[in-house]
Amino acid sequence: MPKTWRMPMLLAASYYFYMSWMPAFILLIIGMTLFNWLWGNLLAKAGEQKKLFFALGIAANLLCLGFFKYTNLLLDSIASGWHADIILPLGISFFTFEFIHYLFEIYRGNKPMKSLVLFALFAAFFPTQIAGPIKRYPDFQAQMLAETKLRLSHFDEGIPLIIIGMAKKLLLADNLATFVQMGLADPHVYGAPELWLFAYAFAFQIYFDFSGYTDIGRGSAMLFGYHIPINFNMPYIARNIADFWHRWHISLSTWLRDYLFIPLGGSRNGRLATHRNLFLTMALGGLWHGASWNFLVWGIYHGLALILHKEFTLWKETKVALKQALASKLGNLLSILLTFHAVCIGWVFFRVQDINQAFFIVKRMLTFSPLMTKLEAGHLLILKPELPVIVPVVIAMVAFLLAANLPVSFASERGWFRKAPAPLKAVFCTLLILCMITFMPDKNPPFIYFQF
Repeated sequence: MPKTWRMPMLLAASYYFYMSWMPAFILLIIGMTLFNWLWGNLLAKAGEQKKLFFALGIAANLLCLGFFKYTNLLLDSIASGWHADIILPLGISFFTFEFIHYLFEIYRGNKPMKSLVLFALFAAFFPTQIAGPIKRYPDFQAQMLAETKLRLSHFDEGIPLIIIGMAKKLLLADNLATFVQMGLADPHVYGAPELWLFAYAFAFQIYFDFSGYTDIGRGSAMLFGYHIPINFNMPYIARNIADFWHRWHISLSTWLRDYLFIPLGGSRNGRLATHRNLFLTMALGGLWHGASWNFLVWGIYHGLALILHKEFTLWKETKVALKQALASKLGNLLSILLTFHAVCIGWVFFRVQDINQAFFIVKRMLTFSPLMTKLEAGHLLILKPELPVIVPVVIAMVAFLLAANLPVSFASERGWFRKAPAPLKAVFCTLLILCMITFMPDKNPPFIYFQF
């Protein structure tokens, strides 16, 4: 298409994509888009009243998000059983954060977008509209305004990434979901070893589910010549909890750092203030995931873990022998294993909405209760009929996908896949498609992050 028609076409396609779920909510995203575009222009010209305009703009976005997402949590907190019939608009958490980021950057001195169509596309761009990654508008604007022509290389990169993302979702995440649900249906009948297995399974389910969605989004954007930054960088090889958050949901963790942690004061006012800011950032980040106490507890858990890590790091500096031991290969391995298991405990709170049941599961995991062997009730895990199907599929696909995603992404400059001959790429993608057709489960749950 002529360059002048490309952005309107993408915007119309993105709005159509959004309306395919519930058409009425197109009015919400258009209304919020118009408000933030106009308010951003006013904010840029506000002069001495800039802080007031900024605060009002942020409050308006948060009130809109809060009404749809947290009204029922508030009502239930006031009186148990109170409930309002409010449907959560798809992707509202993600595009609201992008609007808040936009107002923050205007407040800090960046120029607002002149084009309403470009700004509307920034919020509605269909590959990232539903579950991110959370975009930054200077990067998006620069790429969309660049002289980009249709190239076959866009398809060479984008199509395999879409196929790999689908394989992560349909083969790994959805098969693991069957296993996880098997455990959570009645966790009281399982002992610590089995509950740890379920926690491991969910850890990889949510990783393959969310990173699979991100791969599909990145691949779809590549078809139009737009490059979305990676959102995951092998998070389960993190050496500590801070490193984990540098690798997991990178667009959200950097957003929380830039627009919540740093505005709260960051690390500028001493240890206690830093710990307070970390705690509040992660608690609010947990609550952003959903209007449920389990998400708040999950956020608080990670906030406390980050505080503990900071204190341990300071203490470790005074212990030369310990510092050297942790820097060794064995020390690195132990650090990775400890971090992974700490993250898995957190995933229990993320997955189990009944907070009392979540605490029960974690308590049983940490007290190492023995395996339950209620053969007469059919609860012994090793005898479950689903297991022989799930295990070989997962092992085979993990091997495939690890090979495709090292060191960071198959499409990275260092990745072997990008430099591989075209026939080899074709064989690899064909095998993935055949595996999807053959081994995906009968029922495929929606992407986990669609609910946020």
